[in-house]
Amino acid sequence: MAKRDYYEVLGIAKSASTGEIKKAYRKMAVKYHPDKNPGDKSAEEKFKEAAEAYEVLSDDNKKARYDQYGHAAFEGGQGGGGFGGFGGGGMDMDDIFSQFGDIFGGGFGGGRRQSRGPMRAKGSNLRIRVKLTLEEIAKGVDKKVKVRRKIQAKGVKYETCGTCNGQGQVMRVTNTMLGRMQTAATCPTCNGAGQSIKSKPSEADSQGLIVSEETVTINIPEGVTEGVQLKVAGKGNEAAGNNSIPGDLLVVIEEIPHEKLKREGTNLHYDLYVSFSEAVLGASKEIETVTGKVKIKIEAGTQSGKILRLKGKGLPSIERYGTGDLMVHVNVWTPTTLDKKQKKFFESMLEDENFIPNPTTSDKSFFEKVKDMFS
Repeated sequence: MAKRDYYEVLGIAKSASTGEIKKAYRKMAVKYHPDKNPGDKSAEEKFKEAAEAYEVLSDDNKKARYDQYGHAAFEGGQGGGGFGGFGGGGMDMDDIFSQFGDIFGGGFGGGRRQSRGPMRAKGSNLRIRVKLTLEEIAKGVDKKVKVRRKIQAKGVKYETCGTCNGQGQVMRVTNTMLGRMQTAATCPTCNGAGQSIKSKPSEADSQGLIVSEETVTINIPEGVTEGVQLKVAGKGNEAAGNNSIPGDLLVVIEEIPHEKLKREGTNLHYDLYVSFSEAVLGASKEIETVTGKVKIKIEAGTQSGKILRLKGKGLPSIERYGTGDLMVHVNVWTPTTLDKKQKKFFESMLEDENFIPNPTTSDKSFFEKVKDMFS
């Protein structure tokens, strides 16, 4: 089933402010909160859907990518892989409460957390950069990278945290003008894991973790752009505790400039230089594309500045809206030095009517050519 638009989920406009986004999410979260809808799977799904929308739209960077690419900005190509924004990694209810618990206020969250037990500690994310050629971007590619990540050491043993008795949180009582208020806070000793280290190998750090190098295969979808961030779920650092979950590996795309092709969205541009003779007589030229070399025909009498459009020879859209085109810009090369014989020939052509510029209505101006490129 296709995902709904995040703005539609929260019932807000694209121009909504940060405060309006938060207010809309809180309204949805309260309406579909599991405590208010016990056993209602439909309400739980809408609760998760609202949390997913808020997680993206409340982050300026993620919101900008979503506004540009839609859901495809957080997907890892066909089949999904391990990519995703909020939902790609499969965030569960515990993740939602731990990340957005402050949204619900005192009426929700605290009692629920206590009934569900300690939250699952999550390891930190790792960030790497992957460089891609235009050819790799055109087809999509699997990249194998070596990642140094923290994992739990063999032989580490955990025991129930003595501060929170395994609950992952401690209760605090505060005197207010409305009376005594009881609130729950994350346990400062175990950071919510409900466990502390009983014993560990000497090479492990204070959390029972060691650094390990691992080869990770990253499935990069076709059509990605410079700066797009993908996510490989569960390939970040691990965390302490038997019930912990690893962080994610964040992959930032870098585009390697092509020697001859220039990118403009999904379209590509190529500067083709032809000799004066080729422009006059016509010629067959071989040019480079992201899918291999192709031959094109230069018609006799081709003017410098003419743009040839090769349909479908650009880059695919990351949102799968088709493939761009390759714009071939024809430039007639004018020789800068001439021998006596050549000079004499061109001097004899100065008064020849066929060599005098005579543009017709069919010869488009530069601005008209640019307009045609985007029509």
